Amino acid sequence: MPVRVSEFSWQQTPATIFLSLPLRGVCVRDADVFCGESYLKVNFPPFLFELFLYAPIDDGKSKAKIGNDTILFTLYKKEPVLWDSLSVPGGRNWENTFPEKLKEDRVPAPRSAGSIQISFTPRVFPTALRESQVAEEEEWLHKQAEARRAMSTDLPEFFDLKEEERNPDWLKDKGNKLFATENYLAAVDAYNLAIRLNCKIPLLYLNRAACHLKLKNLHKAIEDSSKALELLTPPVADNANARMKAHVRRGTAFCQLELYVEGLQDYEAALKIDPANTVVQNDAEKIRNIIQGTALKSRD
Repeated sequence: MPVRVSEFSWQQTPATIFLSLPLRGVCVRDADVFCGESYLKVNFPPFLFELFLYAPIDDGKSKAKIGNDTILFTLYKKEPVLWDSLSVPGGRNWENTFPEKLKEDRVPAPRSAGSIQISFTPRVFPTALRESQVAEEEEWLHKQAEARRAMSTDLPEFFDLKEEERNPDWLKDKGNKLFATENYLAAVDAYNLAIRLNCKIPLLYLNRAACHLKLKNLHKAIEDSSKALELLTPPVADNANARMKAHVRRGTAFCQLELYVEGLQDYEAALKIDPANTVVQNDAEKIRNIIQGTALKSRD
């Protein structure tokens, strides 16, 4: 009788699901993976993991990679929309859900059209990435999955909190709403608690940096922006927008401290990430003019 596994982590974009499944010390070559458009199964004796997906995926494009005793799935949704959950509540009836060709999974057969091919070499992303970026993309996905598991909810100081107050994502959303109402101190408190629960989520530092800018806590804004950039590595397309914002926020803090050269360096770094951003272009030009004006005055 297999031991069913329920321990995994996942996150999503409108187009993609990223799922991380620990292999519990089982040899990676003993793992058997099957994927249909609405069903995912991993058999790694004595363990069994299966999932009835919330909505159909493109099982032909979806990928799986094994490394560090973990299977990392990249599942491409057929419709680009955020799911309410990863799986259907209560599961689905097998007989009513799957076509005949998927039911044959119970019978040994040559490669099923719905099976994910497990490869022990770096996978090829379907996006137009340079070959040299594939390893960095994989590392970023793995770091994100690890970050989701880096929780500290078992500390005594958190025992009296409500369940939602021990969820960094809920606290981040709360902080964002408080920021939108210009309640910056309360927003900082929400981000502070979220970071104490999980110090590996870069957006928490990035958003707190925005609060510190509003509150004129400029050194703290620089510190939080730097921490966000530290966590937003390796630099890949998926974290490009966050890295751009971190450079702009740190550059803004430097400029408000009248450290214009340092500020310009951050703005130029932001433009390397997003060269078409006219707002950043204009601000960078203003900083250059200030630096040039200061240099002219010093010559006089």
